Amino acid sequence: MEKKIIKTDKAPLPIGSYNQAVVVNGLIFTAGQIAIDPSTGKLIESSFKDRVNQVFDNLENILMAAGSDLPHVVKFTVFLTNLENYADVNEVFNGRLDEGLAPARSLVEVSALPAGTDIEIECVAIVNE
Repeated sequence: MEKKIIKTDKAPLPIGSYNQAVVVNGLIFTAGQIAIDPSTGKLIESSFKDRVNQVFDNLENILMAAGSDLPHVVKFTVFLTNLENYADVNEVFNGRLDEGLAPARSLVEVSALPAGTDIEIECVAIVNE
């Protein structure tokens, strides 16, 4: 089994002992992404939906660096600090993904997330061949 490490400056750089993504056997496993703007290195502080969209931008840039894209995601895992944001998450997902190709998804509420953010998303995708 060969692992390929993915790194792009179009998404936040890791701040610990992990990589943005790892590719193994045609699957891409991303690290959880939060709403950090990679151009500033800072968490965006505008609306919740803006933060969700920034997370999607970060994931999309990582997937593109790995040779894939959002339509090739097979599973999302979403972490929220407040389930009252569930409807907003769904609205952004519906705007960013083709309903007919929607992947599997888990969404859980957690007590806290890195940098004091309120959303983190990770995914598993297929390499686009």
